[in-house]
Amino acid sequence: MTSKDEPSLIRLARANGENSPVEPLNLGARVRELRKARDWTLEQAANEAGLARSTLSKIENEQMSPTYELMKKLADGLGIGMPQLFTPPKKAQVNGRMDVTRSDDGSTHVTPTYEHELLNAGLTKKAMLPYRARIRARSFEEFDGWIRHDGEEFLYVLTGAVQLFTEFYEPVEMKRGDSAYYDASMGHNVVSTSAEDALILWVTSMT
Repeated sequence: MTSKDEPSLIRLARANGENSPVEPLNLGARVRELRKARDWTLEQAANEAGLARSTLSKIENEQMSPTYELMKKLADGLGIGMPQLFTPPKKAQVNGRMDVTRSDDGSTHVTPTYEHELLNAGLTKKAMLPYRARIRARSFEEFDGWIRHDGEEFLYVLTGAVQLFTEFYEPVEMKRGDSAYYDASMGHNVVSTSAEDALILWVTSMT
């Protein structure tokens, strides 16, 4: 897939928030986190690892760089493999992120075939890209070939009726309340079949 195959709206969202610097691993903080996850005191963890309490304290406070042998003892004492000492902790799943988009207050991107309204653009690096689309196209021929991009996609018809074209399936007639979930790397296009432009909700995965 080339960048030309991917709708500009999705390219824009994928690029938003990219190239963020990778945070360096703080070994001392990682060791402390692993120790506290086991509800161990410094004394208990040092005993399990066969280290002096003062040595473990210095490691946790970044006052010394442990040798390979010390790190091996730490890993064994904590009951983990050595690579886990250097694996950054997973961020808490509950991080309080939220964004609200009021009706007709999304970011609009117009194409000859669709009129997209990007929702919740205030959040960067999202796992999903939600957007509302007014389907202007009335025939497959209005498209310059298939639309295809990475990820998976969910489509829900809000108003009107549409025909969903996909590369490997027969066209599907859909009306208000109907939905479809498909692999977005498969070519796909949507046209309105109702008198008025249909309105649909699209949710695209950002993986």
